[in-house]
Amino acid sequence: MYVPPPPPPPPPATPPAGPADTPENHRSVIDSAVYRDGRRVASPTTLTETFRRLREEPGRMAWIGLHRPTETELLSLADEFNLHELAVEDALEAHQRPKLERYGDTLFVVLRAARYLDAPEEVEFSELHVFVGPDFLITVRHGAAPDLPAVRRRMEGTPELLSLGPEAALYAILDAVVDGYAPVVEGVQNDMDEIETEVFRGDPEVSRRIYELSREMVEFQRATRPLVAMLHGLMAGFAKYGTDEELQRYLRDVADHVTHTSERVDGFRQALTEILTVNATLVSQQQNAEMRALAEAGFEQNEEIKKISAWAAILFAPTLVGTIYGMNFETMPELKWAAGYPFAILLMAVVCTSLYVIFKKRDWL
Repeated sequence: MYVPPPPPPPPPATPPAGPADTPENHRSVIDSAVYRDGRRVASPTTLTETFRRLREEPGRMAWIGLHRPTETELLSLADEFNLHELAVEDALEAHQRPKLERYGDTLFVVLRAARYLDAPEEVEFSELHVFVGPDFLITVRHGAAPDLPAVRRRMEGTPELLSLGPEAALYAILDAVVDGYAPVVEGVQNDMDEIETEVFRGDPEVSRRIYELSREMVEFQRATRPLVAMLHGLMAGFAKYGTDEELQRYLRDVADHVTHTSERVDGFRQALTEILTVNATLVSQQQNAEMRALAEAGFEQNEEIKKISAWAAILFAPTLVGTIYGMNFETMPELKWAAGYPFAILLMAVVCTSLYVIFKKRDWL
């Protein structure tokens, strides 16, 4: 009859979140535990105690979780577990690309986790460094994601899997990072749908939103593309390093998920490029329509000005003739002329008619 194993002892409580990290309140060691046969046997509160508990009995494994550790803490880990100085330097500086490097019997893995923030509708990226040795696993986290305490609890709930060693914990962390991409993909998909609506609605702010989302997709590509190659590299070493069959299936599943995510991200990047092109076309069409409307308005205004100018010229001609004959100088000719009045009227009519005909032929009237 199968008797289920007793539940593992709970990990030490994580101190409540306080103000921003300062030398006075920052706690680098989030959780440190020693395992035997996949079960937690000790929960040391300091690194020194962890080293001592690990050396007490062969076959034990240490899992140390750090959050933005100090240089002194990392150097003490380097001395205890013989970590390569270049890997330690990378873990201290952060801002590394995702990669997988092997230093002797120690693996150094850099991952870029991501999470979608609903309120600002943006993607936040975090960096995670993992040292994997024969009897230890060290995580150095720079950021909020992924939820490593949840990964540890899940692994402690399946001691038969954790008993396979630090490599099993590494694969669980890889799985958590890749699973964390799924909500990001869904959030980005929602943003894409909203952007498409805004583009065809003519929202003036949509270009900026497309640009910002495109930059996030570039970062997303930098996180997922190298991870595909890293997982395939791990799978290529199954035979060489004698990886357990269960872990092989585990890693293949993670590789399938990250490949799917990488393809979705590539699709987002291409779609955003096309949306940006469509938006530029629509903006150009709108600008052309506005310019055409302005030109038509200007043309109509010009026609009105021509009509006004033509009538002004026609009305000015009789005014000019009347003004000349209205000057009452004694020495002016034609003052005593009997036909002077009819001649002046006729002259006004001829000038006005001539101007009317000229303007009519030129389509000014």
